[in-house]
Amino acid sequence: MSTYEEKYQKRRLRKSYITSVISITLVLFLLGIQGVILIHAHKLSRYVLENIIVTAVLNDNAEEADIARLQRQLEFTPAVKNSVFISRDEAARILTEELGEDFVAFIGHNPLSASIEIRLRAEYANPESIAALADQLLEISDVQEVYYQTNLVQLIDDNIRRISLILLSISAIILFIAIALINNTIRLAVYSKRLLIKSMQLVGATQGFIRKPFIKRGVWQGIIGAFLSSAMLGTLVYYLQYYAPEIVSVQDMSWFLLLFASIFAIAIIFTWISSYLAVRRFLKMGHDLIHY
Repeated sequence: MSTYEEKYQKRRLRKSYITSVISITLVLFLLGIQGVILIHAHKLSRYVLENIIVTAVLNDNAEEADIARLQRQLEFTPAVKNSVFISRDEAARILTEELGEDFVAFIGHNPLSASIEIRLRAEYANPESIAALADQLLEISDVQEVYYQTNLVQLIDDNIRRISLILLSISAIILFIAIALINNTIRLAVYSKRLLIKSMQLVGATQGFIRKPFIKRGVWQGIIGAFLSSAMLGTLVYYLQYYAPEIVSVQDMSWFLLLFASIFAIAIIFTWISSYLAVRRFLKMGHDLIHY
């Protein structure tokens, strides 16, 4: 009978351990998916911001050497990602393709001016930085005019701020839920051993001695859960990179490595804290309440 009870307790303990690991794995996987969404949102926002074009229209008498010097100056400007020189003929060709007819032949001359199209780094693609750059360009004698879509820039900036705030709020809620679920999972696992904790305490075991195996067990559950969730997330990222390379690319791998490291850190830290607090609770609980 005692052998049967011992096997039953071992089977029950093994089942409880597996359930805890699965619960932690799923919670961390959900957290990882939210991390992937944040990475993709960050990538998309940078792509949009870095495709805002600021056009510096040049004077007709601007010399090639002065234009080349201006482009080199722009290359050393922290806000500028790259610049492209558009000659008068190139501007006429582009406009002809857009209109679908040769407007130069109709007018009899090319009214367009040469220009430099400037793309900014994402950190500087905001209304204040663009306005400051425009003022600097207008101080150059070879620059006739600077224009960009002011309303569009403001709209993009407002929308990115709004979406970022929403995503961060959702991430904070999901992180809170994940921590709460991990804490409850660990507490339930420790709860099933509350009588053993009291028995060890009654025979004179120190609190540190009692806590050590429970904390070790909880942390190992977190590590295994983090490993399994990272493997699931890695598989998801691999297939996304294969079937949807526009969403996930090799350039994003540093972000994903950081995400995997964060998952392990969250798993280890919060399983340790949850195990410590759960055991501490039962150590301080009175003998008359331990059965409830």
